[in-house]
Amino acid sequence: MKKLLLIMLLVSTLLGSDAKNLLQYESSPYLKQHENNPVNWMPWGEAAFKKAKKEGKAVFLSIGYSTCHWCHVMAKESFENEAIARVFNEHFICIKVDKEELPHLDTLYQKIYFKVKNRSGGWPLSAFLTSEKKPFYVGTYIPNTKQTYSEGLDTLLPRLAKRYRDNYELIQEDVENIEKLMKQTLRSVKNSSAKISAKSLLKEVHKNFDDIYSGFGRHKKFPEVAKINLMLDLAILEDNKKVKSRVFFMLDSMALRGLYDHVGGGFYRYCVDAAWEIPHFEKMLYSQAELIPLYTRAYIMSAKKLYKDVVNETIAMVEQRFQKEKLFLSASDADTDHQEGEYFLFTPKDTKAALLNNPHKDVIEEALEFTIEGNFEGKVHLNFYTRKRPAGFDAFTKELRKIRVKKEYPFIDKKINTAWNAMMIEALYKASAIDAKYAKQADEHLEALTTFMFKKGELYHQSLLGLEPKQLGLLEDYSFMIGALISGYEATLESKKLDFAEYLLSVAKRKFYKEGVWYLSDDSLEVKADLKDKYYTSALGKMSQNILKLASLKASFKYEKLAIKTLESMNAEIEKKQFETPAGARAFMMQKVGIVTLKSSQQNLMKNTLKIKQIKHPYLLVKAEEMEEYLACTMRSCFAVDKEFSKIKKSVEKYGHL
Repeated sequence: MKKLLLIMLLVSTLLGSDAKNLLQYESSPYLKQHENNPVNWMPWGEAAFKKAKKEGKAVFLSIGYSTCHWCHVMAKESFENEAIARVFNEHFICIKVDKEELPHLDTLYQKIYFKVKNRSGGWPLSAFLTSEKKPFYVGTYIPNTKQTYSEGLDTLLPRLAKRYRDNYELIQEDVENIEKLMKQTLRSVKNSSAKISAKSLLKEVHKNFDDIYSGFGRHKKFPEVAKINLMLDLAILEDNKKVKSRVFFMLDSMALRGLYDHVGGGFYRYCVDAAWEIPHFEKMLYSQAELIPLYTRAYIMSAKKLYKDVVNETIAMVEQRFQKEKLFLSASDADTDHQEGEYFLFTPKDTKAALLNNPHKDVIEEALEFTIEGNFEGKVHLNFYTRKRPAGFDAFTKELRKIRVKKEYPFIDKKINTAWNAMMIEALYKASAIDAKYAKQADEHLEALTTFMFKKGELYHQSLLGLEPKQLGLLEDYSFMIGALISGYEATLESKKLDFAEYLLSVAKRKFYKEGVWYLSDDSLEVKADLKDKYYTSALGKMSQNILKLASLKASFKYEKLAIKTLESMNAEIEKKQFETPAGARAFMMQKVGIVTLKSSQQNLMKNTLKIKQIKHPYLLVKAEEMEEYLACTMRSCFAVDKEFSKIKKSVEKYGHL
């Protein structure tokens, strides 16, 4: 602490816009992006709040991440603006946070934003706090000058500074009002009285699904994978062809329109429009990691070549762009030289040139419709308005790759995130149902991640290659690592993976489960885990599913009891939000319908991998046992045994049909 204070004193005496702030001592790629800002940024920690208290200043907290487009916009407009920086430095203590380093801190302030604004937040998240860390004003992106949608920083900063200095009692009122909002909680609901069922969830699906363009909502579209997986579960349980058709409609739209990179493979983070046409061009590791298993599952159900191609191409893109020393990097930016999508876009001239010698030129032009003339600021972002790729697609995209290879690829955040690496490893294990080579790749990545991030019996959250990880693991790291190990066991039937999963669950329970409540971290913030799945599956939803799976695979009543208690703590949220908590709802349905574990010899299970995946029961696990026949079991009893796979398949499907 003394060393940090000496550094602060030294920095505070430096003059000139080229002086670095305290972020120069951080390793986060996002924080390093701001080390040359004229704003006197400090990292999150007690030193910043002590300084705020001593100087009688409010704290400005800015949360973002390195590949966030609007974070870059706010930085350029305001944090690199000398005049605005002077106001920040004179009246506020400014803290920068990388939300990928401290996701639980981000979750806390996103919850506050949601309560205050009654809508979801995003990044950058901007909050003004007292020196006691209590928020009195929250926002997201704030422009430097007044716009129709927001006050500008040029007037907001002086106004809040004056209020904090001269009318602190009004600040206290704002703090108290926010605290009252945060204390509003859902009533507790016992497991037996929770009104959740396949029919209630399907009702919510029908209410929320966009039958015009597919997806959820009527504005920008995210590939909400947890929701789609829940829809597939319900389609199987209820034998509902309409829901299944909706899922395939959405998967087609995401793979053929603007969300997918048709030239380089992989998915962008989301689309800014309802029709899936124009994406926000970031590529996140977690997006690929969740969509690969989804398209694998869809291919197994439909045998549609498009879905298999998407799986193979996305894995190839991740291995090319995001893999280093068998570890996966976090994300790539939307911008190149401050131009959004520049790397991924083509001119109309480029697009037409790529079609010149293509014998299917007319078919492709018809599939592209108007986009061939430009659909993003005069440039072309490919959208195919068909239900499959047109003839000549491969030759067309090969020509476009020759053009793209001459461009500079966007900035890549090289942070190694344990949760996201585990998600990608699980994706590879799942994809091994399509191609067995992916299980071997997953094993290699799992070994590298464990070597790098598992120290002295504990997981660590994130680091950079070449740096020893220092930040202890969070609930999400344990949740997704356990999930990867369970999927790894199913793909390879190596019992050591299941043993490691059990060990990690015991550590996670000790660290994050307190008095019947799961927390996102084991620190003073004490942020309760919730079931929000919007950008990727919630850590709590994933952990709930893990516990149920381990209970079945290990025939453990201890785990079953923990699972039931966890579900009971979630029931109020699931009952109220239903389809808006899909990972939690899936866990609830697992418990209600019952997981079936199919047991047989390792040889039998491995040779029938694809056939087992095709069994119409959404909650089916496999376990290797010393037996020649097939045995289908629930937690408390075995209900079918047979030497013929076709007969055991019928028994399991009959059990799983509601």
